[in-house]
Amino acid sequence: MALIRWLLAALLITTAMTTAMTLSSTALAGGIEVRDFDNPVQKERYRDLTSSMRCPLCENQAIGDSDAPISGDMRDRVYTLLQDGKSDTEIVSYMVQRFGEYILYNPRLENRTYLLWGIPIVLLLAGALLVVFLVRARRNASAASLSASERARLDELINRKRSQ
Repeated sequence: MALIRWLLAALLITTAMTTAMTLSSTALAGGIEVRDFDNPVQKERYRDLTSSMRCPLCENQAIGDSDAPISGDMRDRVYTLLQDGKSDTEIVSYMVQRFGEYILYNPRLENRTYLLWGIPIVLLLAGALLVVFLVRARRNASAASLSASERARLDELINRKRSQ
């Protein structure tokens, strides 16, 4: 009976310690942010905006998913701008002006990004031209007729194979 009491006490202490560690790690990680929105559309806009911007500190993580302090500040700013009635374009422009073009997963089409957007198109066209030239070259090579001596040799080999 004493053994059962001792095991139950050890189980209870282990459970309490695990719960305390889980709660403290959640508190250290920043916890869960609770934001009040006027309507579900505003909440969806917030979710879309925070998932479309990259954390400047984290390597490829959206600010909505990041625990970095800078991402928290960015989420707060997006929320404030939404509450002020700003459009999505105004919010993105503000954030780009403040944090740089890096925060956008899809860079804008501007003078300095033409090369970035143009390279895939140029490579696609170059690949299509290469395929066209290769097909034409093969077609021309197969259309070339055999000389009389080559034709005779081919016929001889075919007849030899049939007679065996």
